Order: sequence, then structure tokens, then C-alpha cells
Amino acid sequence: MTTTPHPDRADSVAAAAREGYAAPRSPLAAEDGRSLGSVLGDITANISTLLQQEVALAKAELRQSGTQAGKGLGLFVGAGVAGLLLLVFISVSAWWGLGQYIENQWSALVVAAVWAIIALILFTAGKAELKRVRGLPTTAETLGKVPPALKGHEEENR
Repeated sequence: MTTTPHPDRADSVAAAAREGYAAPRSPLAAEDGRSLGSVLGDITANISTLLQQEVALAKAELRQSGTQAGKGLGLFVGAGVAGLLLLVFISVSAWWGLGQYIENQWSALVVAAVWAIIALILFTAGKAELKRVRGLPTTAETLGKVPPALKGHEEENR
């Protein structure tokens, strides 16, 4: 069943428009006369633009942070190389210094033995420290329990 507008009503709306009277505003229209669909389209476009700008900003910040981290890491590597060279020269000096009291071959072995003892101490301390690290296995075990827990809640709700 199709309804047609009453001819008198259509004529009165047209006459009101000709005389400068505005037609009644739809409750789904914005104050500036745009439809709800147009307003939602503008909102969606603005949100999309905002998200794109936020992603671009995050990329730029990440790039800058990566550059700074790379420079800092390079400086740490340089400091490590300089520290290693320092240890080499101190070792050579100790070797030569001990060489005045004992033969050079034996003084080199004494310095090498001292470094072997230091390496052994550092190795055992590092091994003990790594044994105490258990974060990842615990997390993996906990994550393995999540799906059954979710299934249990779903069954309880039924």
C-alpha cells in the first residue's frame, strides 16, 4: 500500500518555501542542515585522518629514538673496545713489570693465570645469574593455562 502526500500539504510546503519560510528540520539533521549520514561521514574521515597522523608521528618518534639508540650503542661499543685495549696494555705492563723479578716467560704465564682466574669467576657468576632467570618459562606456562580457563568460564555461563 503506497501513500501519496496530500496535495494540499505539498502545495503548502512549496508555497512556504517560495515565501522564504524554512521547512521543518528533520530530527536526524545537523544544525547546519547536513544529514546524519553526512555528519557521520565527516566524523569517520576526521578519525581516519587523526589515526593516520598518529601513526606517522609514532613512526617518526620511533625512527628518532632508533637513531639515538644506535648512536648510544655505538658509543658503548667504542668504550668497550677502549676498555679492552686498556686491559691489554695493563696486562703487557704487568708482564714486563714481573719480568724484572722473574723470567719473561714465567711472568707472562702469571699474568695469563690471573686473567684465567678472573674469567672463571665471571663465568660462574654469569652462569648462576642465568639459572635464576625464569620469567619466560613461567609466562609460557601461564599463557598455556589461559584457553582452558576461558573455556571453563564459558561452560559455567551456559
